[in-house]
Amino acid sequence: MSNPSKMKVYQEVLNEIRRFIQERELEDGDRIPSERELSDQLNASRASVREALRAIELLGLIETRHGEGTFLRTYRPFHSVELLSTFVLTEAQTKDELKEVQYMLEQLCLQELKRLNVSEIEELESPDGASEQIHNGLFILLFNQLGNQLLLKIWHLVASFQQLTEQEAFDASDVQLIIDQIKRQEYDQAIDTHSRLYT
Repeated sequence: MSNPSKMKVYQEVLNEIRRFIQERELEDGDRIPSERELSDQLNASRASVREALRAIELLGLIETRHGEGTFLRTYRPFHSVELLSTFVLTEAQTKDELKEVQYMLEQLCLQELKRLNVSEIEELESPDGASEQIHNGLFILLFNQLGNQLLLKIWHLVASFQQLTEQEAFDASDVQLIIDQIKRQEYDQAIDTHSRLYT
């Protein structure tokens, strides 16, 4: 069973790091407080702080460089995927639900196309690319254009899990057809074509 006091320290460390990053507008590679500094600020033992920092590092949010300190890292979904896949992907129902969630997120994205500037879609033309790469490239671009980074991160995490479970690739001709339909502003047809990818 978990120790409530340890969980409280872990949450306080997370909050302290978040405040530190926001107040100083830190970016990837910038230094965050040391174990000693966090221990003093939170009035917590260094052992508790160290344990919390290790957990955060496992998620790929920070990295510790020996003799230099602890530094912020850009969030990359594959870190979470590697850490959690053993637990998340064990049940068949979960695998089916992942596929359904990815489908729903992509459908939402396609339905929002009418208010987007899709001129950058030209970048996706890649006849030699694998269908999975073209598919992911398409939705990374579209989710970015929606302007909702949280939605993009959620989709990216779900898609990463889905790729670990799904051996069969998307149909390349259907993926390319979606791109062509978007270029012609045939949004309803693109939504219908996308549905075929998941049937």
